[in-house]
Amino acid sequence: MKNIREHEAQHREPDAPGCAVPATAAEALPEGHRATRDRVARSILDHGPSSAADLANRLGLTPAAVRRHLDGLAAAGLVDAREQRVYGSRGRGRPAKVFALTDSGRSAFYQAYDQLAADALRWISETAGGGSAGEEAVAAFARARLARQGERYQDALEAAGAEQRAEALAEALSADGYAATVRRVPPAAAAPAAPAGAQLCQHHCPVAHIAEQFPQLCEAETEVFSQLLGTHVQRLATIAHGDGVCTTYVPASGAAPSPVRAPGAVPTAGTSPIENGSSARRNLA
Repeated sequence: MKNIREHEAQHREPDAPGCAVPATAAEALPEGHRATRDRVARSILDHGPSSAADLANRLGLTPAAVRRHLDGLAAAGLVDAREQRVYGSRGRGRPAKVFALTDSGRSAFYQAYDQLAADALRWISETAGGGSAGEEAVAAFARARLARQGERYQDALEAAGAEQRAEALAEALSADGYAATVRRVPPAAAAPAAPAGAQLCQHHCPVAHIAEQFPQLCEAETEVFSQLLGTHVQRLATIAHGDGVCTTYVPASGAAPSPVRAPGAVPTAGTSPIENGSSARRNLA
């Protein structure tokens, strides 16, 4: 089970230097309160829509304590309240209020989507014959998928000025769950009049576990960023590679790509200007 607290904390990984962490809606709860809130959500998952009284009886809590936790889960968008469905004749009085998990609440628990995606990509690779042909087949899928994602961002980036496209891309990525921010990078001391570049930081990656096995996903994303921003970009770090934040350097308009990377960051295979991405990919067979 993926813990509810992980959903609320938006995967607070250690941060890459220079990347500001976006604000989250997570509450600063004592550990015991977090564990109890997890139990409340798990009980709803196991037993279906439940009233506060039902939850209190099952968990050995007071109704007042259950309501406090339900309020917190509702504020985080993990549960919502509805009238209890009554089958047959309804007695007097208003129907009891029950609490059910939202789609976000369900997704906070473990689901087998990662394994399904990995199996599908592995099947694509094997069907293409494995080896380099299999790798290219997975890369073609990744490029097609990311191209469709990029098409949804195109209008927002075209509406932004040339110097604000990185911020527009970060906003679009955040709407898709990537928790992206932008940090402007000052020009080098040797050329103080040169325009500053930017670091695009993604503090969360919904496909990080799959990208660990199939780095073509990261490579295709980098290509799409380059197309959307109209300049060569350089991937400095990725969550899938073990870094705390996915960090992409975006040079200023007309500037050459910067070889400078954040301290401790390791470039992902295929993102360095001098590397051939296919040579560093993992064996998918």
